[in-house]
Amino acid sequence: MAGILLSVACMIAGYLIEYLVAPIGPMVVEYLLGPIASAITCIYYYKSNCQGLRREIEKLMLVSERVKHMVDEAERNGEEIESDVQKWLKSVREIIEESNRFFEVEANAQRRIFCGLFPNFNSHYQLSKKAVEMVKIVDELQEDGRFDRVSYSVTPRWKGFAPVEGYKAFDSRMSTSRKIMAAFRNESITTIGVYGMGGVGKTTLLKELGRLALENKLFDDVVMATVTQNPELKKIQGEIADKLGLRFDEESVAGRAVGIPYGNAHKGCKILLASRSLDVLSTEMDAQKTFAVGVLTDQEAWDLFKKMAGDSVEDPDLQSTAVEIAKECAGLPVAIVTVARALRNKNSFEWKNASRQLKRPNSRNIRGMQAVIYSTLELSYHQLESEELKSTFLLCGLMNYNASIQDLLKYGMGLGLLQDVYTTEEARDRVYTLVRNLKASCLLVDGTSTDGFGMHDVVRDVAMSIASRENHVFVVRDDVELVEWPDEDTLNKCTAISLQYCDIRELPDRLRCPKLKFFYMGCEDPSLKIPENFFKGLNALKSLTHCKSAFSCLPSSLCFLGSLRTLCLINVCWEM
Repeated sequence: MAGILLSVACMIAGYLIEYLVAPIGPMVVEYLLGPIASAITCIYYYKSNCQGLRREIEKLMLVSERVKHMVDEAERNGEEIESDVQKWLKSVREIIEESNRFFEVEANAQRRIFCGLFPNFNSHYQLSKKAVEMVKIVDELQEDGRFDRVSYSVTPRWKGFAPVEGYKAFDSRMSTSRKIMAAFRNESITTIGVYGMGGVGKTTLLKELGRLALENKLFDDVVMATVTQNPELKKIQGEIADKLGLRFDEESVAGRAVGIPYGNAHKGCKILLASRSLDVLSTEMDAQKTFAVGVLTDQEAWDLFKKMAGDSVEDPDLQSTAVEIAKECAGLPVAIVTVARALRNKNSFEWKNASRQLKRPNSRNIRGMQAVIYSTLELSYHQLESEELKSTFLLCGLMNYNASIQDLLKYGMGLGLLQDVYTTEEARDRVYTLVRNLKASCLLVDGTSTDGFGMHDVVRDVAMSIASRENHVFVVRDDVELVEWPDEDTLNKCTAISLQYCDIRELPDRLRCPKLKFFYMGCEDPSLKIPENFFKGLNALKSLTHCKSAFSCLPSSLCFLGSLRTLCLINVCWEM
């Protein structure tokens, strides 16, 4: 009954609007009619109120889109979104959903009633009133959406210190771990060192210690950075800053003002170092406490080998051979993991062949434990399933410690290593697949960035040794002085030259390497000049990279490089 009365009242109001409001205006009607003025006004402004709501919703959607862009950028930078921003976005979604339902109802309200004779004034009144209420909410959201910033930086405490994949807490490591954790808690100790031969598991242990330190809340932040023999301060600062969620406004080393807290002025801070040499830690780095990391026991080595190789090693026909191979790895985790992964799911004759190879190291210049490492890693290399994968592995060995997949893509395309690819997208997909396969074989590891990869220094040594022997590659790196170039016979055979961060005194007037395909030179000496005819005669050269060189102009002999596919000039200084 009440609904009928309201409909009749709205019909009367509608006629009043048509015959009274239009001639004399809504303000006069509101004064004259009092109690029903509000309803009359709502019905009178029905269309304009609905149109106004639509306009304000569109404005709000534009504001929301701008805020979402800011949020997306913040999330890409690893920042946390402010709670009021999240609440605002939720409110925006809710009001937009409500407006969609409103306009669906409003479309149905256009139908007339009483055999099509009269508009549905009841619906018009309700919708007009609702539109006014929603516009107020929308206006407030527009005003509240003027955020100066939507996020805040947080320390990604987990980064680099998630549980180490495949890590096993061996008894031989637990004692060392407990002692180092005790040193963390000792306020008088600020510098701690861990030493052991390459491939023994120092880096893995440090990562696990970092995770445990955070888990036990010994420190607010834990950061890990790689320092090579020729350290790049900007790169180290960048690694530290990324893991602390910092951004630089200046590019200079001094302007970045990021370093390692040390000494009495930074009580509570600790430095944990890893090196192959005890003397480096004790004498050069002043480590107050040092701990040795040795090889695994026979049982620990076998347990790790079984875990990596799979259940097939328990097969009676295979077990004795598997035990022999595990022993040949000499308790070195890097050797155990790579060999076991390489032989996983292989046939028995492949296991027996591998056992024979490991017992006959083929490097004439390597003895003792290094010969064991070399032979085990070389076996993993020969187990790679394709020449394309082997060539990619050797190329990775010539690159930086924390290399970029994009650089590998450029070099790989330039050298023509990628088979049956016809577009850049296909080549990129292939390179990512190759890197993933090498990581699965434990010959590569994750890099410091999502687009990077790394290589254990022991694995790199083996890769360069294989490349030097099989492909006549000449490598000088890490601040070593290039006193003289190889003899003519060596250069005639050379297919790749990598001179990374070495001290180059002088370049020959002309580089005579008729088979050279890959040439990388990184030198920070601005006085080093490249002779005009240096590249003349390098007809086979396909990939050329200059890093941190100084040029007034490019040497004219570049025009003779008819086979060149990739030219990379990185951090080059152009002299005017």
